[in-house]
Amino acid sequence: MVLILNGPNLNLLGSREPDIYGSATLAQLEEACRQWGSSLGVEIECRQSNFEGQLIEWLHHAEEEGFHGIAINPGGFSHTSVALRDAIAGIRLPVVEVHLSNIYARDDFRHSSLTAAACVGAICGLGADGYQAAIRFLAG
Repeated sequence: MVLILNGPNLNLLGSREPDIYGSATLAQLEEACRQWGSSLGVEIECRQSNFEGQLIEWLHHAEEEGFHGIAINPGGFSHTSVALRDAIAGIRLPVVEVHLSNIYARDDFRHSSLTAAACVGAICGLGADGYQAAIRFLAG
């Protein structure tokens, strides 16, 4: 079982800056993730929160809930949250960071991800296909 966590403002997918994030909604992205998981024989559960503490709680409890890996798009918390970074580093599950956009082709402050350093890998700039790559990795 793989947990997909999406952070702040990702609930606005489809309407927020579609030239950067695409036109697919969060519900469409989550359905695609479930389909990709199903094709690999892996159950996918998707969650989204605009609250840092909720994301941390989900990370802390993922292993006891039966997940064997996590794909996370921390959104803006990638660049600011030492607490989220420490939560990722503090669990035993593999975590892959995913970003729809290429964070290195955007504002300078987005070029650094505090959270990625605690993950086994990071994928950015591939749109929804980045989630598919993370699921494939975590399913293996």
